[in-house]
Amino acid sequence: MNRPIVSENEPITLVGGAPVEAELLVEGLHLAPKTVAADGGAKTLFDHGHSPLAVIGDLDSLAPSLQAQVPPERLHRIAEQDSTDFEKCLSRIEAPLVIGLGFLGGRVDHQMAVQSVLVRYAYQRCLLIGTRDVVCVVPPQFALDLPVGTRVSLFPMAPTKVTSQGLHWPTDGLEFSPNGQIGTSNRCSGKVVLAPENCSMLLILPRKFAQTVGSVLQSAPKWPAPL
Repeated sequence: MNRPIVSENEPITLVGGAPVEAELLVEGLHLAPKTVAADGGAKTLFDHGHSPLAVIGDLDSLAPSLQAQVPPERLHRIAEQDSTDFEKCLSRIEAPLVIGLGFLGGRVDHQMAVQSVLVRYAYQRCLLIGTRDVVCVVPPQFALDLPVGTRVSLFPMAPTKVTSQGLHWPTDGLEFSPNGQIGTSNRCSGKVVLAPENCSMLLILPRKFAQTVGSVLQSAPKWPAPL
């Protein structure tokens, strides 16, 4: 594991390089007022008058003029190219919850890479908020009160199983995998309770439930960190 660059007892908003509308930024900062920028995400924060606790990445997407605006002790260049800027950040933030903005939407390959990182660092509670949806790794035990009929999508990033309550189409006994059974476009019929067998299941919900998911996720059981 990497040593933390940012260590906080409060949630952190991590801003990436994909477009982030002003309303979405306000929504994220309501959940987590302190910010960290992943490389070019610093421009979004500067454009809206915010100064991040740290800017982390290979810095190939942040203009030198903007880099000059960051205090040297807050600018962290990590030159290796074996990881994405999102991974460089998520693996170096210590916080009870990370709210990720600017990682959904934009290039599809970037978004897929982000989802892969979410699973690899499942011990880090992280909620991605996009224009339409929110995405997170399902914790070992997760319970949400949602309006009946709410779209609930489950997508496996590796073979897994998940027991559930409150879904219109039950998942108990199903074997999920990326190239086999998936669980998208389900819907809730009551209080949703999920218990996956491992940390490979993503949960995708409508964006309007970001506050609800963020609050529950922050106090949910964590997947163990690697030794």
